[in-house]
Amino acid sequence: MEWSWYPVQLSFFVAAVATIITFILAVLAAFWMTERKVRSRVVVETIFFLPLVLPPTVIGFMLIIIFGSNSPVGKAIEWLTGSSVMFTVTAAVIAAAVVVFPLMYQSIKTGFLSVDQNVLGAAKVDGASDWKMLALITIPLSFRSILTGVILGFTRAFGEFGATLMFAGNIPEHTQTVPTAIYLAIESGQTNLAWYYVLISISFSFILLLGINQTRKRG
Repeated sequence: MEWSWYPVQLSFFVAAVATIITFILAVLAAFWMTERKVRSRVVVETIFFLPLVLPPTVIGFMLIIIFGSNSPVGKAIEWLTGSSVMFTVTAAVIAAAVVVFPLMYQSIKTGFLSVDQNVLGAAKVDGASDWKMLALITIPLSFRSILTGVILGFTRAFGEFGATLMFAGNIPEHTQTVPTAIYLAIESGQTNLAWYYVLISISFSFILLLGINQTRKRG
């Protein structure tokens, strides 16, 4: 195994795509949970938060069951695309998105709940639709919480390992991300190479977390 920028580039790509997908889903889920009377709210939110407490191997196993070649979803994907989603970059994005969702959802929901209800009530009186209030009032007023969720989500997606290893594999120059590259380097006794990737990961995470703290100070 030789030094390559590919795992770093792929980790950035996977984290970026997973963050965008998760942001959209988390905003819709948080809006639904805060603005609607959802039956079995506790059960639904418990399902949302499961990826936070489940072992990564369990998440990876469930993704294999859902998207594997023997599942209805997997067969449908193979019929549409001509190939399996497993051991692809798409699989890495899916794994990262699943793991990141609870962090993003909780942060965005906290921001939505902090919005003054009087402001929303006044907007409703003026005839604003739910979607217009979400886009023009709720999201702008929740900007700091949303930004925190996005940064935390991106950082977590960048460092995702367990579910990614099981579902996307560790194929050099194909599905190998920074965490899996570190794992392979250690397994092959290349400690110096592992250190390069570790330092990149630590430096990147430190910068992003520093950005969160600076944002909170300004708030």
